[in-house]
Amino acid sequence: MFESAEIGHAIDKDTYREQAPRLREALLDAQYELKERGDFPLVILIHGFDGAGRGETMNLINEWLDPRLVRTVAFDAPNDEARARPWMWRYWKALPGKGRIGMFFGSYYSDILFDRVERRIDRDAGDRRLFDSLRFERMLAADGAMVIKFWFHLSKDAQKKRLKELEKDPLTAWRVSDADWANHAQYDRIRKVAEHMLRLTNTSFSPWVVVEGGDANYRNLTVAQTILTALRDRLAAEGALLPRVDVPALTPPLDGRLLLDTLTLDQKLDKDVYQKRLAELQGRLSLLTRHPKFAGHSLVLVFEGNDAAGKGGTIRRITQALDARRYRVVPVAAPTDEEAAQPWLWRFWRHVPGRGGITLFDRSWYGRVLVERVEGFADEGDWMRAYYEINDFEHQLVEEGAIVLKFWLAIGEDEQLERFKAREATGFKRYKITDEDWRNRAKWQDYKLAVCDMIDRTSTDKAPWHLVEANNKYFARIKVLETLCHALAERLDA
Repeated sequence: MFESAEIGHAIDKDTYREQAPRLREALLDAQYELKERGDFPLVILIHGFDGAGRGETMNLINEWLDPRLVRTVAFDAPNDEARARPWMWRYWKALPGKGRIGMFFGSYYSDILFDRVERRIDRDAGDRRLFDSLRFERMLAADGAMVIKFWFHLSKDAQKKRLKELEKDPLTAWRVSDADWANHAQYDRIRKVAEHMLRLTNTSFSPWVVVEGGDANYRNLTVAQTILTALRDRLAAEGALLPRVDVPALTPPLDGRLLLDTLTLDQKLDKDVYQKRLAELQGRLSLLTRHPKFAGHSLVLVFEGNDAAGKGGTIRRITQALDARRYRVVPVAAPTDEEAAQPWLWRFWRHVPGRGGITLFDRSWYGRVLVERVEGFADEGDWMRAYYEINDFEHQLVEEGAIVLKFWLAIGEDEQLERFKAREATGFKRYKITDEDWRNRAKWQDYKLAVCDMIDRTSTDKAPWHLVEANNKYFARIKVLETLCHALAERLDA
């Protein structure tokens, strides 16, 4: 894959002086148009061999652009905070918002490349991570993002010559480290692994561009022109980019019978039994979350359900048993402007707990396939592909040690009406009832169908849905706590 980047590409000084100012001006104009449009971000990944000019070119592009609209991040080895979370977490967090440019010096590909080169992971594990990366980039592209990946290339002899030149000059000697020479010593292995990596991840939605790095003039103009051409083509495109829908059309059951119809919502549990059982389960939960093995896991609890189904009350009974320093409750509402400028999962990615931590989501990413679907806030293609993206996200959480439990609290229409009226009549509960709740109630059947589709498509062996009959709030709270304690005990072997 690198043959054309080893033939001595070069641009003479006069040509560079003539082209650079025009290219710089055009690139800046395109950047400002991107800002004004504000409907997609540009993500640029910088990779390649030591000595191939990655840092110099990145600095130059930053100089040519308005740096206020560029987020430049250089990634090194992950810190303790990153190691306690899914391996892609630090890259999720660093993404630029719509209308902005993000430039990553190194990225998830660096992790994979050097883990393979240093034999910390085998080829199969490396390929699994490459496919994680592809799914991530595909999701970004479906959300509208542009992704360009640069590989700065040098032949083995050219790299050796370049490192010696830099080392010889007192002004640049600091750029060459022992690690650079160590990498040169295993050039052949790095090249072999890199070729495999580029071959598997060179796609139409996130292409690799291989740039010969020996001549600075050629390298700089090539990178700048590639970015400009990609931006111009995208900005000139008319209409929104329509993401591909990856799942077949949803067909309601021909007999009209839905999963939620099979629940017996009126379960019995009197208050005395409830209070005794509640104390037992809260004690059990407290012990389980302080178990030594829990330090190697995190706990992600998702609460969804009909309006007024008792999510808040159930969450409070759980948190009463937890160490306040180790848990966080995340109430989810409409996205803020900052959140709306990012990929739709970003506002949930950033709340992923580290090992030993607990996050309770009072509503969650499932809003994409529930309220956004029913209310028309998301196009069909967006919420249809969300099923896959949700499963992939939860799979990554579980693979990194998270215990993911998802609860749907279900109540009947009549019970909901009684609770709505009670809230309106009780001063300290009025904040719990809004006009939106009444509007949602008018679409009861639409939401029921969406919930059943959601459960069918996202209840997996790694993160199953637990349906909770919630007409009796005591029964619902105990069922959730029993399910939670059982799952923790099973995972911790406690």
